[in-house]
Amino acid sequence: MAEFINMEDADALKSRIKDLMVENLMLQVSSSEIGDEQPLFGPGSLGLDSVDALQLVVALDKTFGLKIPDPAAARQILQNVNSIVQALQGKAGANPLPGPSS
Repeated sequence: MAEFINMEDADALKSRIKDLMVENLMLQVSSSEIGDEQPLFGPGSLGLDSVDALQLVVALDKTFGLKIPDPAAARQILQNVNSIVQALQGKAGANPLPGPSS
């Protein structure tokens, strides 16, 4: 049975997104080392590349059902952990989305 993640609980969402990034992108850092406002790409960032971006888009879709339709939307949504949380909360409204299976 799928667990449900309350999209209103920003802290839980941030933690889940960070865990998802570490697991799916094989990052050399722990989820606790990723800052909420830390850029994912570019100078001073986690150092993600275009392949990581694609993997992250797929993981967000599979895990949360978040569709990122085009590169412009990806640039907006994939800035940092907080921007991903905002996109998920905007998509969900008041409805919880299914999370990964327990």
